[in-house]
Amino acid sequence: MLTIANRHQLLIGSILLLLLAATRGQHFPALDALPGASWAVFFLAGVYLRPAWVLPLLLAAAWGLDFLPHLLGGASLADIVGGGRAFCLTPAYLFLWPAYAALWLAGRWYARRHRFHWRTLLPLAGALLAGASLCELFSSGGFYFFSGRFAEPTLAGFGARLLEYFPRYLQSLAFYTGLAALVHLAAGLARRAARSRPAAAL
Repeated sequence: MLTIANRHQLLIGSILLLLLAATRGQHFPALDALPGASWAVFFLAGVYLRPAWVLPLLLAAAWGLDFLPHLLGGASLADIVGGGRAFCLTPAYLFLWPAYAALWLAGRWYARRHRFHWRTLLPLAGALLAGASLCELFSSGGFYFFSGRFAEPTLAGFGARLLEYFPRYLQSLAFYTGLAALVHLAAGLARRAARSRPAAAL
């Protein structure tokens, strides 16, 4: 079971929010080369942050990052969703809520099984794959079938989109989760070294 001090959870949560803001949309042009971190943010929040209110907070943050630039520009919500001001902002946007919740729940599931041992990689990989698969089905499936952007959606057409986009999303998820795992490993080894260090002589 993964247990983290409250102050460390606050630090991790702040980093995740900054990462979400930095890589979602074109709010920071200098960071456009970074892969999108949204999937990893929700998964890692499930792993490291214990309060359940973190999920609605992150969903609200994602919503704000997507919609607020248009709203501040004078558009109404109905105009954004129904007027085609942004290709991805349609009624199917609601499918992102269960999509991201699936990643968050997968992270929670893994946190209960975490051990500081190489064998933890198996449940970690399983949680990542399960959460990512459900997220992709909800997000891409919802958008393809219910956004109104595709004249004649078919299962074959959805399958082609899965083959095109899902590997990219998995790659981004693996990139950020791998970085987090390296930081986690370094911190764990440092703690072990500190505990094994003999007490200074008085």
